[in-house]
Amino acid sequence: MAEGKIKIKLVRSPICTPEKHKAVVRALGLKTLNRVVERPDTPAFRGMVKKVPHLLEIVD
Repeated sequence: MAEGKIKIKLVRSPICTPEKHKAVVRALGLKTLNRVVERPDTPAFRGMVKKVPHLLEIVD
């Protein structure tokens, strides 16, 4: 993992999830399955990942 960055991967579809979960996934910049994005390792992004752990995976 790069210094100060986390890589987040969308592993499950947010189709049948509440609208708040879909908004979190979109805010992280994830649009399609298996897409990986790199975000700053801040408490705000960590909190977003903790809201939808069943949809996301942190990649090393």
